[in-house]
Amino acid sequence: MERTSSSRRKLQRTHHGARKLISVIVPSLNEEKLLPGCLEQFTPEIRERFSIEVIVSDGGSQDNTVGIATAYADKLVVHEDIHRRQTISEGRNRGADAASGTILIFLNADTRIANPTTFFERISIRFSLDPTLAALAVKVQVFPSERKFIDTIFHSFFNRYVRFLNTIGIGAGRGECQIVRRAVFQAVKGYNEHYPAGEDFDLYNRISHFGNVAFDKRLLVFESPRRYRKYGYFRVYRDWVRNGVRTFFHREAASGVWEEVR
Repeated sequence: MERTSSSRRKLQRTHHGARKLISVIVPSLNEEKLLPGCLEQFTPEIRERFSIEVIVSDGGSQDNTVGIATAYADKLVVHEDIHRRQTISEGRNRGADAASGTILIFLNADTRIANPTTFFERISIRFSLDPTLAALAVKVQVFPSERKFIDTIFHSFFNRYVRFLNTIGIGAGRGECQIVRRAVFQAVKGYNEHYPAGEDFDLYNRISHFGNVAFDKRLLVFESPRRYRKYGYFRVYRDWVRNGVRTFFHREAASGVWEEVR
């Protein structure tokens, strides 16, 4: 297992330098509760069949997140500057720096894929058949075991909203899972590291000027409802809209910091 310090940004190649088709990048910060469920999806069979590497980019966790990542990930990138908090944009970018795949999948630590085999089959096929495809947006729902009626209503609405934005040419995709062609990600210089929030919308909006951003309703991931349970849907949606509008029109985030919910 390869470990890299993001403060040095020096990549130590193991695995004989073999390139992968897909790099799954998981940013983390104090995620010991949910990270195992995320990483356990990537069985040896799944990794081998779809040529996948799993990279955890940790922002300086104080719990056992790094230990869990060491057990499951192919590569681990650790932010070691104790005097400065890393934004999730930086974490994702440092993970991308360590990636060898031609397709980058940014997956949050509290996110699980509905059907990994079908998921990766469809991604591989879509990117191989359509050279103009720059990025894919996916459907997001709450974990079935924790889902309430309000979760179903809200996410059904918001999935349609994201699909609509992409239909009219405004690139959009939920940060829980963003799938990007590596060459395009590099062309737009990745996530804006100055954004503590709204970086997901900003990335897809910029990517839409380089190629096609498509919403694929057959790609589904589940997320933890922890933020909705703590703050409620009204506040979460308000923050999403504020940050989306600010990054789109003013090139800055509305939130000074994205609050950690664990």
